[in-house]
Amino acid sequence: MNYIFGVIGGQSAGPQPTGAETVQKLCDRVASSTLLEDRRDAVRALKSLSKKYRFEVGTKAMEHLLHILRTDSSDTEILGYALDTLYNIVCNDEEEEPEENHPKQEDDMGVQFTDKFIQEPDNVTLLLTLLEEFDFHVRWPGVKLLTALLKNQCAQAQGIILVSPMGVSRLMDLLADSREVIRNDGLLLLQQLTKGNAAIQKIVAFENAFERLLDIITEEGSSDGGIVVEDCLLLLLNLLKNNSSNQNFFKEGSYIQRMKPWFEVGDDNSGWSAQKVTNLHLMLQLVRVMVSPVNSPGGTSSCQKAMFQCGLLQQLCTILMATGVPADILTETINTVSEVIRGSDVNQDYFASVNAPSNPPRPAIVVLLMSMVNERQPFVLRCAVLYCFQCFLYKNHKGQGEIVSTLLPSTIDANSISAGQLLCGGLFSSDSLSNWCAAVALAHALQDNLTQKEQLLRVQLATSLGKPPVSLLQQCTNILSQGDKLNRRGSRVQTKVGLLMLLCTWICNCPIAVMHFLHNQDNVPFLTGQISENLGEDERLVQGLCALLLGICIYYNDNSLENYTKEKLKQLIEKRIGKENFVEKLGFVTKHELYSRAAQKPQPAFSAPEHMLFDHEFTKLVKELEGVITKAVLKSSEEEKKEEEVKKTIEQHDSIVTQYKELIREQDSQLKEMKEQMASLTLQNETLQNTTTQQLSQIQQHKDQYNILKLKLGKDNQQTASQVDGAHVNGLQLEELSQLREQLEDLHRENQSLQTQLAEKDNVITSLKAEGVPSAEGSTSENTEILRQVEKLKAQLQSQTAEITQLQTERQELIGRCETRATVPVTGEDSGYSEKIAELESRLSTQNTETQKLKEEVKALLEGKESMEKELASATSTVAILQAEKSKLQKEVQDSKKEQDELLMLLADQDQKILSLKKKLEELGETIDDEDDLDTKDQFDDEDDDDEEEDEEDDDE
Repeated sequence: MNYIFGVIGGQSAGPQPTGAETVQKLCDRVASSTLLEDRRDAVRALKSLSKKYRFEVGTKAMEHLLHILRTDSSDTEILGYALDTLYNIVCNDEEEEPEENHPKQEDDMGVQFTDKFIQEPDNVTLLLTLLEEFDFHVRWPGVKLLTALLKNQCAQAQGIILVSPMGVSRLMDLLADSREVIRNDGLLLLQQLTKGNAAIQKIVAFENAFERLLDIITEEGSSDGGIVVEDCLLLLLNLLKNNSSNQNFFKEGSYIQRMKPWFEVGDDNSGWSAQKVTNLHLMLQLVRVMVSPVNSPGGTSSCQKAMFQCGLLQQLCTILMATGVPADILTETINTVSEVIRGSDVNQDYFASVNAPSNPPRPAIVVLLMSMVNERQPFVLRCAVLYCFQCFLYKNHKGQGEIVSTLLPSTIDANSISAGQLLCGGLFSSDSLSNWCAAVALAHALQDNLTQKEQLLRVQLATSLGKPPVSLLQQCTNILSQGDKLNRRGSRVQTKVGLLMLLCTWICNCPIAVMHFLHNQDNVPFLTGQISENLGEDERLVQGLCALLLGICIYYNDNSLENYTKEKLKQLIEKRIGKENFVEKLGFVTKHELYSRAAQKPQPAFSAPEHMLFDHEFTKLVKELEGVITKAVLKSSEEEKKEEEVKKTIEQHDSIVTQYKELIREQDSQLKEMKEQMASLTLQNETLQNTTTQQLSQIQQHKDQYNILKLKLGKDNQQTASQVDGAHVNGLQLEELSQLREQLEDLHRENQSLQTQLAEKDNVITSLKAEGVPSAEGSTSENTEILRQVEKLKAQLQSQTAEITQLQTERQELIGRCETRATVPVTGEDSGYSEKIAELESRLSTQNTETQKLKEEVKALLEGKESMEKELASATSTVAILQAEKSKLQKEVQDSKKEQDELLMLLADQDQKILSLKKKLEELGETIDDEDDLDTKDQFDDEDDDDEEEDEEDDDE
């Protein structure tokens, strides 16, 4: 202990030991001391020396300190000393080392010690375990140490933490710490942890980071908060930027709605603090991250929709039109609104309806364009306005039409300033930056919109008093071609480039505009003169754009002007410029340094005004046109004619093939419909057959009941005959015999009617048999079965008729016997006869009742038979219809086969013609790509196979 105090206090006698010796002795003390207090004092001494003797402590004491962390974890004080010492070793804080003259060397030292620390992954895992200790003197230095490790070796430390069990979760617990200093340093730690690692970003997001961070921002006062709000916003940017998974999670968690209160700015916007400006700037960047053009279109669109629905876009437009907002915040707000409305119809329509709080109110677009063409406005603000205007017109044909309509004669209002007037004013002003911005803005109003390109040709400009008005297209070309005017207006490269980009966009893919451009006799000589001259380095870009404009006039020329047809323009290039020289000048555009910069992202981001030369959308147009223009210029007239002939032949072939394909498709669809109809009819036939079977079974049941009733009736009749004989024998009265005779006659008449009905049914069945059921494939067996059942039913009915006839004969005999007995004189008999007669009468009444029931049942059976016969006739007609339709289908299939065979013969002839034409092209030196032909051949082979399969299926059917 005295030794340590002597080292620290400097009171020991004799020569003072060097720093390395002191550190070595303290390390030995840490390693050899058995008492915890001695080790603690030695570690505290190492901590005090770690800043001044950083190298010595790092090289000699690191292993001992790590051993302390493992073995003395129960003592929080010694753990705190050891963590502070390790932090001092690996930290590269220049403020703590004011006397250091080589900060780069110190940075390297911190990286070396960090490498040594994380060389063993267990050290980082041990540090993560210590962070679970709630004691302030352990957790706080542990957070700082891990942050320093991530700063020095981010990727390696991230990898270890990522594979450590619950490693990220332990670090997320720091945000819930009630001590603000630990929570704030935890934010810094998470910032370093989430840099450039998508996997860790996803884990942190799903550990409820968004909820916690937004709560902290709200607690700290949102945009009016301090540095803690800034740290939270930086961490949110790390989690969301270029991470589509976290962006989707943020959107689905309804966190976009919680961003709206951030932008509620009051009427008094004076005295913004620097921290508030920083916070609001980061908040705007966070909105832009969610709707960045580099995100997936679906994700961007859904975020734009959510921002409009929750009122966030409306809040941003309020800031946009507010007064007293700092310039950098206003610029970033314009950029943010630009990306929120880019490509979204609803948001673009809302932005078009926003008015500035002026008297009278003016549209926000007009107010922004006034700033863009005003040369006194800051450069970055003018760039932001241009970007906003471009985003407003992006894929917005309605907005493009509204902008162009403000230039047309019928819609110009002299009492108000319109967007078109501002663009024309900027296009012809003396400020070259205004010229360029106005030209690019007007070009975006024409982008991919043929209608507006033609409408803009109607715009007339009054150049001076007493002179007739000229068209806008003519005025642009006049400024380019007249050198004296260019000198007065400042003939800068920027102005020329802007006008040339506008003209190229205007006449591209618009033959009418090409004709108007070529109609001016001065335009083509000016372009050829510019291209053929040997100008300086700055003018080479202008030469390339002139070559591009002339190439567009050739490629989109409809040969309506005799003096400037495609062939004559190419001859002019060959004589005045040379084809190779023309192609070389055309290549100057894409080889320019600023071209590649502009092609990277849609937002115009330039370091200086003179660097504004290319527009992002125009770079796409150049990339699309350079190859086709080069090919069109280098080809000779004969090659073009041959190519056109080949194209025409191929087009004719394609049209023929298309026609036959359509025919085949129609036939296939018809065949499919007929098959469906046939299937439905087959199903109906099966249903009718099932119904017929059920009804036949019912007829059989009724027949059985009829036979039973007939037998019962025969027995009753025999009993009645015997009773009548007995009555006559015993002296039956003549009156009673006459009544019985009348009843028997009634029964006879009823029997005659029954016989008549049965004869009619026999005739119907006989006619059905004579006509026969039409035979059809697939239903012959069913129809034969129906006929067999009908024959069987007829035989049964005939047997029943014979039985009824026999019954009639028996009844006739009974009547004869009754008449014979009626002639015998009756003598007096005993009173017993009267009782027998009464009994006989009761039996006769019973018999009459049963006979009536039998008649009703026979009638019901006959009605059921009639209904069955009707259904049988309906089924027979349905089968006949099915057979007719099937024969019609077979005939159509045969016709389709013949047509397909003719088609195959035609296709074979066309293939021969194409092969001969290809051979001719190969002889002429043209390179032919056979992939399309192979694909076409494979397609036809597949179609032939499909046709053969369909034919086989039809044959099977």
